[in-house]
Amino acid sequence: MPTRPKISSKENPFTKRREPLHFLLWLGIVSSVLIFTVILGIYIVRKVGPSWNNTPLPGVFWLSTVVIILSSISLHEAKDAFYKERFALYRTCLSITLFLGMAFVGMQGYGWLQMTEQGIIMQDNPSAGFVYVLTGLHVLHILGGLIFMGFLFREATKNRSYIDSFVYSVNPPNQLKVSLMTIYWHFVDVLWLYLFLFLLYHHSN
Repeated sequence: MPTRPKISSKENPFTKRREPLHFLLWLGIVSSVLIFTVILGIYIVRKVGPSWNNTPLPGVFWLSTVVIILSSISLHEAKDAFYKERFALYRTCLSITLFLGMAFVGMQGYGWLQMTEQGIIMQDNPSAGFVYVLTGLHVLHILGGLIFMGFLFREATKNRSYIDSFVYSVNPPNQLKVSLMTIYWHFVDVLWLYLFLFLLYHHSN
């Protein structure tokens, strides 16, 4: 009896259906990268101009860098727990990430306060203006992530029983939410690391 020929299930990468929210997220990420690239390009050009004095970065920015790295690790653990049906750990790690994200924003605000108390304001020094603009724009990205993460945490706390959590976790749209949140948060983490190292290098030379 002749055997049925095998049909390859591998999809053509150019014709397979794309998840629209995934596409929109990456489109947003690319747009953000372009915006920051333009600002950093202007920074480099402006630095060689007149009236430029390197602005010392607040020491709390070092601590905020550690905090955002830890938040990225905790969110990775939350996603891992979500897919392994360890829902109590998922809620715990998600709450830790929320706390660390809010702590990061608070530290950035404290850093700005330290700068203003030292008389470092945007009008007097373009170097300070770039620090405020770059870090402020990044904080806006963090706040957007915290809002979405807050919705995830509220849904996680509403489904506290194992059955409710399991039903929630096997729902593809809910899986997509966790995946998109993780991608976005890792992006803002890497973005801050790059900005911090960029500013650290250029403000020490």
